[in-house]
Amino acid sequence: QVRLVESGGGLVQAGDSLRLSCSFLGPTFSLYAMAWFRQAPGNERQFLATIAPGSGGTNYAAAVKGRFTISRDNAKNTLYLQMNSLKPEDTAVYYCAATDSLQDFLTSKWNSWGQGTQVTVSS
Repeated sequence: QVRLVESGGGLVQAGDSLRLSCSFLGPTFSLYAMAWFRQAPGNERQFLATIAPGSGGTNYAAAVKGRFTISRDNAKNTLYLQMNSLKPEDTAVYYCAATDSLQDFLTSKWNSWGQGTQVTVSS
């Protein structure tokens, strides 16, 4: 429904930090719930974090809680994922996702996806 473009990935060492960005190319960004996912080679897509519309609440997967922070800048139509204390097991392609449907949000049905940005964490 809307185009999402991730950026900010790269090659880092364990313990380093990265901030990923997701540009939301469409209207009414503030009305969308947003999320971050990742997928490592050979693994299924893994949920990381969500943020509610506007300046709403956040939710995190246990694997990243306390290390990753999801945020949004509605004036810039941009979603962020701040990643600290990175580990080799964080290596994956990271995707952002969006929905403007409450029912889809509650059932984890994300209607728009970006193409992903690669994060590689060396030991």
